[in-house]
Amino acid sequence: MAATIELDQNTFESTIDENDIVLIDWWASWCGPCRMFAPIFEEAAERHDDVVFGKVDTEANQDLAGAAGIMSIPTLMAFRDNVLVFSQAGALPEAALEDLIAQVKALDMDEVHRQIAEQEGSS
Repeated sequence: MAATIELDQNTFESTIDENDIVLIDWWASWCGPCRMFAPIFEEAAERHDDVVFGKVDTEANQDLAGAAGIMSIPTLMAFRDNVLVFSQAGALPEAALEDLIAQVKALDMDEVHRQIAEQEGSS
């Protein structure tokens, strides 16, 4: 089985809904920084079998990229319990990606959900 999975319009939401932690690399074949980040992302996927690593080709999935608000690539998103907890454009070095994964795993999701409820209540 591949360490990373290709996501598209049909699989994006269900992948996020059905998995605890999902990291998504938004990329395109013509993007130099995307090509530099790809092996780092792949290697992390092999090390973390408790995390789903998805890739979205922004050229093939322009509607999905637009709906997700992707303005530049590569963009990395992290979802935990169906909540977007991280989104940043730019390729991360290996150490920064590992640190991000550790932080996402360590999140107190009860606290995150409480904060979301507070924000929704005050808006």
